[in-house]
Amino acid sequence: MTDPARIDVHQHLIPPELRRAISGRATAFGWPAPVWDERSAVAMMDRRSIATGVLSFAAPVGPPDDPAKARATARGVNEYTAELVKDRPDRFGHFAVLPLPDVDGALAEAAYALDELGADGVMVLSNAHGRYPGDPEFEPLWAELDARAAVVLMHPTAPPGTPLPELPAPLADFPYDTTRAALHLVVNGVVRRYPRTRIILPHAGGFLPYAAHRFAAAGRLRPGTGPEEVLADLRSFYFDTAFAAGPATLPSLLAFAAPGHVLYGSDFPMVPEEWGADFDAALDGHPHWSAGELRAVNRGNAEALLPRLART
Repeated sequence: MTDPARIDVHQHLIPPELRRAISGRATAFGWPAPVWDERSAVAMMDRRSIATGVLSFAAPVGPPDDPAKARATARGVNEYTAELVKDRPDRFGHFAVLPLPDVDGALAEAAYALDELGADGVMVLSNAHGRYPGDPEFEPLWAELDARAAVVLMHPTAPPGTPLPELPAPLADFPYDTTRAALHLVVNGVVRRYPRTRIILPHAGGFLPYAAHRFAAAGRLRPGTGPEEVLADLRSFYFDTAFAAGPATLPSLLAFAAPGHVLYGSDFPMVPEEWGADFDAALDGHPHWSAGELRAVNRGNAEALLPRLART
């Protein structure tokens, strides 16, 4: 039975002035162009039993050689999103976008969004114009987010290099890049140095749960660590179910993830509603839920991670 009050930690918005850019980006990826406005988002949520959607902007905010534009775009997106949340705090939350790889800009925007706009957390991409999140230059940002015990949605983007021909990047390259980014954080010690930062990996973590014990071999290649430490760091991530609740994926995810670390996600409107509804049905119809486990995935785990949403 569907939980009537899902919290969706992976839902997007498209500010009006960025509609053309997002449509062009989707088309370039060979993906359906998303359409979004506040009214259609609420209607979708009502149809899919989603009480609250945590909104984020899932695209780069500027070219790597124009940090001023990236800062301005991030600020505009975050202020637009904060107004939506202010008007409908029961229906919307907010993960603020940061203008990486500009670390100073990202630090300033994180502080503004969390302190002034009341954002529920921040969103970073799996790579920032080819630079992965374990890059030593990003250390000040992780230190600041850890000091705030911030929640971070690490949204996938296209990896550097040539995409697979005839295959849209969101299908294979995005989960691949999520996996790369998560491993980069672990092998560079970021997860261990900053344990108060809670990081959500979309789409069931890409290929991470399925291949985690293979990846644990990285611990044998580094002095002073071992496979168990790598596995523990990999299990510290949170995982959402967006576009990932298949009959082979769910058992792998639930076997690997730490208790309380699986969250509901829709990826609307980047994943068309009719596609997402099929995955909702697969999630609800999974035959091996233990008592209370489905409700925890749909809502309870998100309430623990984002207490403000438990009060709405």
